[in-house]
Amino acid sequence: MAETEAKTPRERYRAQVREEIKKHAWEQITTAGASALSLNAVAKQIGMSGPALYRYFANRDELITELIRDAFRSLADTFQARAAAGTDLTDLALTLRRWALADPQRYFLVFGTPVPGYHAPEDVTRTLAEVMTVLLDTCTAAPTPSPLPPSPLDAHLADHRAWAGDHPAPPTELHRALATWTRLHGLLSLELAGHFTGMGLDPAELYAAEVQALAHG
Repeated sequence: MAETEAKTPRERYRAQVREEIKKHAWEQITTAGASALSLNAVAKQIGMSGPALYRYFANRDELITELIRDAFRSLADTFQARAAAGTDLTDLALTLRRWALADPQRYFLVFGTPVPGYHAPEDVTRTLAEVMTVLLDTCTAAPTPSPLPPSPLDAHLADHRAWAGDHPAPPTELHRALATWTRLHGLLSLELAGHFTGMGLDPAELYAAEVQALAHG
């Protein structure tokens, strides 16, 4: 029996209300940013009292945590679907850009400036390790005509790679994946924040050129 079928009417109603709360929270974030998120404002939008809403989310941080978990889950599912269909580093990088452009506020919530006063639980980014596993597998399978030279960072990555779900990739591949990850996010963050406006650049072409450089060494 599917999980939704196993739920009681009360549980289904609670899940529906939580989804509605998250929907309005995203609307607030899109309009004013995550730092301006207000549970009382969300409650007013859905015709609920503040105390009633707190039965679904204890506080603002719990709601933000849920939104972050959803965002990471969406990215992990997207990457895993590409991996299952057969992907390479170029395809995976373009998939990341499409995911980011589809919802810039979702992207900035998880990869942008931290929300003032918010401290995420330690487990909130565990799903990101699933994303990094796909990236590491793709980097490992990709040809490396110009592999990264040995670096002091390699030894550090070999010992501290919780961000990659303790993936058993060689340190050089860990380094390559991390370099790929940071360079792509640098471009995406600048593009989504509008910093290429007025520069006469096509962000898509710039991103594609960087992806080509990463894929071919």
